[in-house]
Amino acid sequence: MENGIPRRARAQSLPIFSPVSSFDQMPPPPPPNNTTNDDSITTTSAAPPPPGADDQLQSILASARPFLRGELESVDENLPRLLAVLRSVGAGECWHKHGSFLDHLLHTYRILKLWGAPDAVCLCGLFHSAYSNAYVNLAIFDPSTGRDVVRAHVGDDAESLIHLFCVVPRHSLIHDDLLFKYRDEVELREHLSQSEISLREAEKGGFDAGEAWRVKLNSILPREGVKVKHIKTGEEIRLSRRVLAVFLLMTMADFSDQLYGFQDAMFENSDGRLEFSGDNYLALWPGDGRPGLWINSVSRMGAVYSLIVREEEIVEKEMGIRVSDFN
Repeated sequence: MENGIPRRARAQSLPIFSPVSSFDQMPPPPPPNNTTNDDSITTTSAAPPPPGADDQLQSILASARPFLRGELESVDENLPRLLAVLRSVGAGECWHKHGSFLDHLLHTYRILKLWGAPDAVCLCGLFHSAYSNAYVNLAIFDPSTGRDVVRAHVGDDAESLIHLFCVVPRHSLIHDDLLFKYRDEVELREHLSQSEISLREAEKGGFDAGEAWRVKLNSILPREGVKVKHIKTGEEIRLSRRVLAVFLLMTMADFSDQLYGFQDAMFENSDGRLEFSGDNYLALWPGDGRPGLWINSVSRMGAVYSLIVREEEIVEKEMGIRVSDFN
């Protein structure tokens, strides 16, 4: 599944939880001329909604309505059957964060579906920890004997993603090898801005592999992808950049469903970077219910996802021109 980057998830701007078209750039800071100061009173005028915002909202609501009404067969005619399969293997009997494992799987699927991810990626979300993974041991299918069973239900592409998602060292891959390589949000904002300009130039046939954002991304994530170790066997696995981008998107959806301010207290995430530096076993679940600082980490995942998508699009255009020139 080398071409798994969701096409609909490439368009406009964060906020991270604006479904479908939310992964291309981080929101700019408010323009200074929108703020007025009158001695002790500071006011900021609201920016007008972007063109087409209402149409986009209506489209999102239309996509969400079948989930709200429980009309899952209208989302995908196979979805009720797949949920029955998950129930039959006990997914509804396993506790998971704030509900059952089955709830979490369906909610992850729902997020990806509303974001416009391809079917194979959404199905990966529905079965994403079915063989257990680097975070949890909730194997509802035996990875040594159950792959054919899962493949029969979801197809080859989705099952391949599911299996890979379960056997890669996702924590170190996403956090240590990607997110923490960018020193702060300022660098990410700069690189997102630069990449937007680069993509426009590429549309006109202009390419510069020496641009700072491209050099940085390719030093972290080369064009040929990366090699990681299977978490159980130690076998070497090669992941393409596009598959890694899918796993970033999956992790964003995964975290968005299950994390709260409680995890900030437990992992001592006081700065939002979610470095898992603490282990506060005295933190009381479910905490005070406030939105967590971990959202900052998910937002940075969206930023890195956008950089990968733009680099891949530029490479496609660059290779197309090179092939054309060669011909």
